Amino acid sequence: MTDRAGTPAEPDPPAPEDGATGGTAAEDAAGAPEGPGAGGPGKRRRHWLRWTALGVSVALLGAAGAGWWFYRKLDGNITTDTTAADELRRYEKERPPANSSAARNILLIGSDTRSGEGNERYGRDRGTQRSDTVILLHLAAGKRSATAVSLPRDLMVTVPSCRKPDGSRTREQFAQFNWAFEIGGTACTIRTVEKLTGTRVDHHMVIDFQGFKKMVDAVDGVEVCLKEPVDDSDAHLKLPAGRQTLHGEQALGFVRARKSLGNGSDTERMDRQQQFLGALVNKVQSNGVLLNPTKLYPVLDAATKSITTDAGLDSLRDLYDLARSMRAIPTERVQFLTVPRRPYTYNANRDELVQPAASQLFEQLREDRPVAVTPGEKDGERRPDAEASPSPAPTPTFTGRNAAEGVCS
Repeated sequence: MTDRAGTPAEPDPPAPEDGATGGTAAEDAAGAPEGPGAGGPGKRRRHWLRWTALGVSVALLGAAGAGWWFYRKLDGNITTDTTAADELRRYEKERPPANSSAARNILLIGSDTRSGEGNERYGRDRGTQRSDTVILLHLAAGKRSATAVSLPRDLMVTVPSCRKPDGSRTREQFAQFNWAFEIGGTACTIRTVEKLTGTRVDHHMVIDFQGFKKMVDAVDGVEVCLKEPVDDSDAHLKLPAGRQTLHGEQALGFVRARKSLGNGSDTERMDRQQQFLGALVNKVQSNGVLLNPTKLYPVLDAATKSITTDAGLDSLRDLYDLARSMRAIPTERVQFLTVPRRPYTYNANRDELVQPAASQLFEQLREDRPVAVTPGEKDGERRPDAEASPSPAPTPTFTGRNAAEGVCS
């Protein structure tokens, strides 16, 4: 017998045994008692897998949503400096040519501005700012090395005609290097550096006092060693002698102090800044920070909140690519040095370049050739043996240090 043409009928179900109810299988299932063993092990396993899959899906969606939120927050922290780019375009013809290789030059500017939350404690806000620290960071092509050259704020240089905040323009003048940032901001500083070094600045970053402190706090401080106790009211610094870890306010005082540490020279202060930055780079590159999301996020949050950059570095992706490039460079090849300098002939409180050493250094950077550094007694001056060489060495050697050397080395 068939239900439809060509379709065999299902066999009649077996007759129920004596004492059994005569319901269908569906009815038996619907009327089955609930309990731990109901449905059998196969049904329980399928039930558990469905809920597990649902839970994993919700967790992944939540993680993706949280990740996107964090990305957007960090990306939105960054301040973009469009004013400098507009000004630099006016002078494109007189700027050094762009580097044809994959090497990059980034100008790092530490601003001593008193404006902004928390900065008023370092002095009265007069509406101006100077470059407390300026470093030209050269990232070699192929991630071979990173060379950070400190430029003394007291160096006597030619500052070009620059646009002031009120729209007026200054005249070209021979002046102290940090005047460039005060009178014409970032663009004026970049043009001054390019005129001094003949090297194209590809990108720039500006960071203030608060930003520096937040960065140090985000990595749980940086270790230093002091031969003698320090008590410097100008730098807001009071420390005992010995090995210790400095956090925000103390770290800022340590890199800014001038009168109470060493011989009081700006050159020695730059050496101390280089030591500290090397130790900071070393700590950020450690797996304890980069591979630990709970430690990495505060570092990224502090960094992105603290900087003003050009449009080429104003996204989290751009900064991540930069950090990844730095990560690939061994710490012993992350080098710090001060441009060769000496007291200015007409004013011992100012600096001037030592030639031909300074020109050789700038040429190495322009041509993306190696720069070697070695510890020395006087920062910023080339070693006597390299200076006395009758012909330039294939790899000129300068006084400096690398990031593998801690502050306590």
